[in-house]
Amino acid sequence: MHSFDLNTTLAFQPAETIRKEQERLLNEQIRYCRKHSPFYREALAHLPEKEIRIEELPTLPLTTKHDVHEHNEHFIAVEQKEIADIVFTSGTTGRPCKIIYTLSDLQRIAYSDATGFRSTGMTSEDTALITCTLDRCFIAGLAYSMGTVKLGGAIIRNGLNTLDSHADIIKNNNVTAIVGVPSFVAKLADFLTAKHIDITRIKHILCIGESLHNRDMSRTPLAQKLENYWPGCIYSTYASSEVTTSYTECEQRFGGHPAPDLGILEIIDDHGNPLPPGEVGEVVITPLKLEGMPLLRFRTGDISFMIDEPCSCGRNTVRLGPILTRKAQMLKVKGTTLYPANFFNVLDQIDGIDNYYMEVSGDSLSDVIDLYISFNYGDMESLEVKQKLLTNTRVNVNLHTVSCEAAHRKVFGSTRKPLRFFDLRNI
Repeated sequence: MHSFDLNTTLAFQPAETIRKEQERLLNEQIRYCRKHSPFYREALAHLPEKEIRIEELPTLPLTTKHDVHEHNEHFIAVEQKEIADIVFTSGTTGRPCKIIYTLSDLQRIAYSDATGFRSTGMTSEDTALITCTLDRCFIAGLAYSMGTVKLGGAIIRNGLNTLDSHADIIKNNNVTAIVGVPSFVAKLADFLTAKHIDITRIKHILCIGESLHNRDMSRTPLAQKLENYWPGCIYSTYASSEVTTSYTECEQRFGGHPAPDLGILEIIDDHGNPLPPGEVGEVVITPLKLEGMPLLRFRTGDISFMIDEPCSCGRNTVRLGPILTRKAQMLKVKGTTLYPANFFNVLDQIDGIDNYYMEVSGDSLSDVIDLYISFNYGDMESLEVKQKLLTNTRVNVNLHTVSCEAAHRKVFGSTRKPLRFFDLRNI
């Protein structure tokens, strides 16, 4: 059983100390994979059994989501009696996939999120309202709940409930933190304000699933809206079901810090080559201290960049920038590469828009983009939606008006996360 001491000071140690500990844990994890994981026993068979340095990590093979889907049982490294929890990936890029955790892995998850929450300034005095689901075989709600409890705080597990239900809890309980998807939290803030419910006690908004920063680390329109309600209280956190290693912003709010003893971060290009800090590429994580389904160099499919400049919080870990898009969601329109966020950021700034989603079709030469938009008031013409999109993206897209109910069903109806991007290119 691994040790997960919340009072560790490793993140504040000199970079070389962190590096040495990560290398020790990396080699321990490789040995564990060779011994217990059928998949890695075969995948690593042609490599010499020797200690490696972090810069030699690229000598190990990359692991893809497809690998985990197609060889799922071969990744399980423990006996059935050691499995404590089974979850499934959300399936946003394919069919759901089973992920298993041991008791140690669950303790690791609690430690990871408690470490992240502590970096935002949360303490044992906080009460967190969890607005993401704890059911439907999803890990996020459970992870954030366990993290808050390990920190010593209290949780209110209201999950994917109504605005009225959340408002009643906030009004009648000492809620000081909210964990949820930022677009939902923004709607909740509007609702609370309209109901004249005091929100000033809430000092921590932990945002999941949607980025708060642009490529240049400026705030997205959605983040700016949240800042208007809770100045200085908005934090981003990132993880995945497979690696369960959280990257949460500290009080400086400039990229997500990990617990350095839980994972090693890489950014790679389209050919699998490591990229230097600041360069945009695919996020690759090698989780450490993972027992049930250990992974080496796992390709998350998310696009971001690494930040290695010193952070004034005193932590000496590298940080993860915002998730700019998923690799599968990159758009190519008449030779121009774009991301869904290029369009979503524009829509987030237009008052009157209630909800929206994107469908992408077309062939290998150029994508065809259809945007479906619902309105609280106004319409496409009066709110100048087409003109604003064209000004900011220089691309003409097909615009469609849908009802608020239809948009909500589309965005929230098929997955446990809000889904605004629908890829029809491979259908």
